[in-house]
Amino acid sequence: MSTTDAVTFWDGVYAARPAATDPRPNARLTETVTDLPPGDALDLGCGQGGDALWLARRGWRVTAVDVSAVAVGRLADLALTHGLADRIDAGRHDLRETFPHGAFDLVSVHYLHTPLDLDRAGVLRAAAHALRPGGRLLVVDHGSTAPWSWDQDPGIRYPTAREVADSVGLDRATWAVERADAPRRIATGPGGRTAEVTDHVLIVRRTA
Repeated sequence: MSTTDAVTFWDGVYAARPAATDPRPNARLTETVTDLPPGDALDLGCGQGGDALWLARRGWRVTAVDVSAVAVGRLADLALTHGLADRIDAGRHDLRETFPHGAFDLVSVHYLHTPLDLDRAGVLRAAAHALRPGGRLLVVDHGSTAPWSWDQDPGIRYPTAREVADSVGLDRATWAVERADAPRRIATGPGGRTAEVTDHVLIVRRTA
């Protein structure tokens, strides 16, 4: 799929959803980051922007990127509305071609699942290399399919967090896996619909 097709696909996904006035952050982000000192964060696949806004409110400086111009535009508008424009740099970015510049204390990658041809392991490897010493890479993937997901393929298999870590192939002398598990939670989808879902959670810390 071409870059134009990627933008069209994801613009369509977000345009079909009502624009949120104050989108919620992801649960695995809040449980992981609440006790961390604020610094520089990179939000890969920022979507509606709930994570970026939550981080900025807690003093983080956030670079938020998404391939969808609709998603990025909505986040930029929300950052202005909520007085956080000085802490959020939102921009359209195609991770199949380039990776955002900078060094970060946190790289957050939530549900970076796509029907497009994406070298996910390469993206996550670049994310790990973008960490400062002591920084963390948080990767949260679907471990099950929510009823409201755009992808309802019954044959889909989601790699475990440990499989994701192995695919990235990081040197253990420089990066340490702090968490690799599959917790469950009750998620709330469009219209207030709820369902039990499984997350595959991976946390990698740069040690040197």
